[in-house]
Amino acid sequence: MSVRSDLHQHYVQVCQNLGHPENPLIASVLQEADKNDEIIWTKGFTLKIAGNSHLVPVQRVTDDNLQVLVSVLHTAAFVTGLDLRYNVLTDAGAKTMATFLQENSSLRYLNLMFNNIGTSGAELIAKALHGNETLLHMRMTGNKIGEKGGMFFASMLQINSTLEKLDLGDCDIGVQCLVATATALNQNKSVKAINLNRPLLFSQEEETTVHLALMLKNNSSLVELHLCKHEMKDFGVERLCEALYENSSLRYLDLACNKITSDGVKFLGRLLKWNQTLQILDLNANRIENDGAIYLSEALALYNRTLQALSVVSNNISGKGLVALSDAMKTNTELSCIYIWGNKFDEATCMAFSELIQMGRLKLNCTDVEPYEVDGHIYLAELSHGLQKHYYWTPSYWVVTKKDANASLAIAAVSEY
Repeated sequence: MSVRSDLHQHYVQVCQNLGHPENPLIASVLQEADKNDEIIWTKGFTLKIAGNSHLVPVQRVTDDNLQVLVSVLHTAAFVTGLDLRYNVLTDAGAKTMATFLQENSSLRYLNLMFNNIGTSGAELIAKALHGNETLLHMRMTGNKIGEKGGMFFASMLQINSTLEKLDLGDCDIGVQCLVATATALNQNKSVKAINLNRPLLFSQEEETTVHLALMLKNNSSLVELHLCKHEMKDFGVERLCEALYENSSLRYLDLACNKITSDGVKFLGRLLKWNQTLQILDLNANRIENDGAIYLSEALALYNRTLQALSVVSNNISGKGLVALSDAMKTNTELSCIYIWGNKFDEATCMAFSELIQMGRLKLNCTDVEPYEVDGHIYLAELSHGLQKHYYWTPSYWVVTKKDANASLAIAAVSEY
């Protein structure tokens, strides 16, 4: 059993010993942690030292602050998670964290998203993970590590056999990194979820999608794949669908913000008629239009009984396509979440989704529209629900637990799969 320790008192003492001023944000978080029940201390918990709090003014964590913090955490084995998002850590802070990862044997979750870590910092952290056998979930989102920094993480995936979730979204990685990552995942058996959103691509050949598709044919452990903003077109979707006929592990496919048209969705529709694994499909901000919506609705109405959540937000779909999707939900009882805002609602659409909600088939917390009536006519208002709703932030006033409305990279338990 872990022995309860006074983190705040230890922090004050280390600050005095090293001659560093206290950071009020770190001090307040450690004081709050000291108030936790004994159960929390014995099971382990995450220190949330996020620099983007909207409730209180914060002094963001610097490299020097981090040096003091890790000195405290060396004797705190009950701290199993560290959330340092939206602070001002640089490559110097990454060096401190890399040393900590090499020496620490209790940290399972590390969130460094949206700091100022560059290529050299990425190299240090990635190389520290070569020998680390504890960390399960790593988030580097929004750090501009670039192509070279991404390559160090790709190399790490060839060696590390513990990490289950890796987030490299918005990190300015490029073609070389994507190809190397796909190659590493051909052999890696531990990674369950990976985010490769918004790479910097300067080619229209979609070679990165081809490599990722080849990886899906060989990989039997990946559960969640995010390919948002990959400039993906119908050719790329066809390659992915071909691969998914041979894949029986992928449950969450994110293709949001690409250039997929109804022709590409035709391949997805055919896949859904056969696939019995996919549970969440995100097609937000593509160009599938009515024909694409109809392809999906035919597969969902007559064949597929596995998909649980579908987003077709902002896809230039009008009444015909949206009504087809609502009709599919009447025969398909497994599809519980559907997000449609940003399309062209006519009276038939409003009536169809109003009926689904009134009859209890579609719950308000599982969609992004709510019906209301004016002068005898039904309209749809927007609700703030959707896939990955809390991907970049988590609310301070409740715990997010709904998996089908959020990315598991952000909120789901690491050991869930």
